[in-house]
Amino acid sequence: MTIVVVGAGIIGTTIAYELQKRGRRVVLLDKGDVGGGASFGNMASIAVTEFMPASRPSIWRQIPGWLLDPEGPVRIRPGYMPKLVPWFARFVAASRPGKLRQLEAQGAALCKRVYDDLLPLLRETGLEGELTEEGCLSLYSNEAEFRADREHIDILERFDFPHQRLTGAQARELEPELSDGIGVAVLFPQNRSLRDPFRLVNSLARKFTSLGGEIRRGEVAGFEWSDRITAVRLVGGGHIAANEVMICAGAHSGLLSKMLGEPMPLETERGYHTQIMSPGISMRHSIIWPARAFMVTPTAGGIRVGGTVEMAGLDAAPDYRRAKVTVRRAQTALPNLRRENVSEWMGHRPAFPDTVPVMSASAKVPGLFYATGHGHLGVTYAATTARLMGDLITGVTPPVDMRPYRIDRF
Repeated sequence: MTIVVVGAGIIGTTIAYELQKRGRRVVLLDKGDVGGGASFGNMASIAVTEFMPASRPSIWRQIPGWLLDPEGPVRIRPGYMPKLVPWFARFVAASRPGKLRQLEAQGAALCKRVYDDLLPLLRETGLEGELTEEGCLSLYSNEAEFRADREHIDILERFDFPHQRLTGAQARELEPELSDGIGVAVLFPQNRSLRDPFRLVNSLARKFTSLGGEIRRGEVAGFEWSDRITAVRLVGGGHIAANEVMICAGAHSGLLSKMLGEPMPLETERGYHTQIMSPGISMRHSIIWPARAFMVTPTAGGIRVGGTVEMAGLDAAPDYRRAKVTVRRAQTALPNLRRENVSEWMGHRPAFPDTVPVMSASAKVPGLFYATGHGHLGVTYAATTARLMGDLITGVTPPVDMRPYRIDRF
């Protein structure tokens, strides 16, 4: 049986490897290079503590103020705002207390499994060295700022995710480059980092082809199906016959699902990073500063600075002022950080209004499957998604209840 996996980011590539390993004949299809989208520019973090729904009232109540701040953590381009109204209506609906508790549990269920799936994947592929041992430091200037983030800590305690509160001095013992302005920190030891996420996805692609998998470059023009999926049609002519199709094209998955008569409320949260190859400092841990909406990770041979969200759709040109803002903020935590030998990047993170990915069979087309909408947690969830979808497709009972992640939940 042949399955075509559409989308060669970290999710699609890991699924393709898992299915090829299980005996399927897999064709991995993408219109661009393997790992060339969000998998190239993500913040390289296995962020198991970051599963909280973005639709929390403490978040969306701040959005109007953020929108008035051109350097705020969330930016919506005015011309795109009308298109976001249906998505935001679902976003607010997902903020009901009972719904939030469900969404927290659904995210925690996936994050609890992350290392059960990721570590075996890295061992069997010989890629253990891609994962660091150090965790992530969450920074706060003072007690008041820490208390403002207490909701996050409370959720982690409820689901028993390890963390350790530190004084500013203790944080500087771990990361001497931190500013004296840091008064409180929390260490998340499980939030380890990747040495180079782009290298990881390409290494997995090579492991996939070594097992007999095929990588093809092409853009999807449509699909063929009657009582079940039969082929993927390509722009420019030609098609790939398929017994099954997996859609995992990140923020572009919604365009493909519409072709199949199964639209989904998927948006792109555009993210920016600055890769600094001559930073003038060294770091071991990644850091985040919630109140200032940035993250810094030592990765890809340098230091990567990212953060903030821009809602502007798939086609608008990048606004690299967003990247420069996060570097300036990072320098408040790392005063010796130099911005030299840099590159800037913008990419598309696929976001559902309830922050939970879709991982399911199609509700309309037999033989069709989806794995998309992982938001900021694509790298984090990749191995677990591959395990769960591999089980679902091959008829094995998954170790997680898959009903909350179905395509027809909206």
